[in-house]
Amino acid sequence: MSSRGRVTLNQTNISSSASPGIKPCNNSGATFGAGLSKAHRWGVANRRTKIANITLNIISEFDAVIFDMDGVITDTASVHAAAWKKTFDAYLRSRERVFRQPFKEFTSADYLAHVDGRPRYKGVQAFLNSRGISLEFGSSGDAPGRETICGLGNQKNSLFNRLLEDGVKTFDSSIALVKNLRRHGIKVGLATSSKNGAAILSTTGTTNLFDTVVDGNVSERLGLKGKPEPDIFTAASDNMRVPYGRAVVVEDAATGVRAGIAGGFALVIGVARSNNAGELYDHGADVVVRDLAEASVDQIDRWVKARRSCGGAQPQGDPRRKGNL
Repeated sequence: MSSRGRVTLNQTNISSSASPGIKPCNNSGATFGAGLSKAHRWGVANRRTKIANITLNIISEFDAVIFDMDGVITDTASVHAAAWKKTFDAYLRSRERVFRQPFKEFTSADYLAHVDGRPRYKGVQAFLNSRGISLEFGSSGDAPGRETICGLGNQKNSLFNRLLEDGVKTFDSSIALVKNLRRHGIKVGLATSSKNGAAILSTTGTTNLFDTVVDGNVSERLGLKGKPEPDIFTAASDNMRVPYGRAVVVEDAATGVRAGIAGGFALVIGVARSNNAGELYDHGADVVVRDLAEASVDQIDRWVKARRSCGGAQPQGDPRRKGNL
């Protein structure tokens, strides 16, 4: 569990029916507001000015937001989960036939604990380790289905691409928030473990919404470590020349939340679409919402301010790095 202090918007238990909110500061116990459904009860607005149709932040607690893709921007987390289940269940059935090992299906709990948010091959390895199964790593060129870490990962990707042929949906509330952030002069990045990131953004027509995109292919090329290491988020922040302590991370996976905490970002927002609010909090999320309709530019600004009042993140990282990966 993260040791970061927390601030709360409601005092209900996270397992209750109330919308999840920021948890209490360990050092003050202060609470802010009565619940996320009343997130706009604060009347304080940031002063901003417009120059040539571009809104610039004059007083703001953050300069950038970095979004995960699957389950946050695009409704593809369920597609990933379905592809992983088909892959692992087929493999576990084969071990039942060959080694007489009792079949135990791949579950949603397995997906969240071992695969969600991780680079593909690391996800395979983590799940197999949980079942006491050891396989050769192989190579990225292994044929789909070959009995190696890479072969199983490639099988999953093949199934995933077939499932994508039915189309990819985006979350309207997430796209609306991204556009609103941009209108207010806030930089927006995307960081994902998926090697399908560029293709999915192109399919959904959302590529131009992001100032930088760091996906699985970029990570492989640059040797970035996967979640829960913070590399993809810090790379995105560096690309936008924004200090980590002035950037916000939005994630739906526990590994991604841990990455945001490890990177020293101003705020980590968890999106609990899988009834996993408690897990996201336990791994360090400062705020948990069910949907990004519960957030806004001003609301995020208040959350960051509340986080800093509890001794939260300070600006760090190298804002001088140039270029878009």
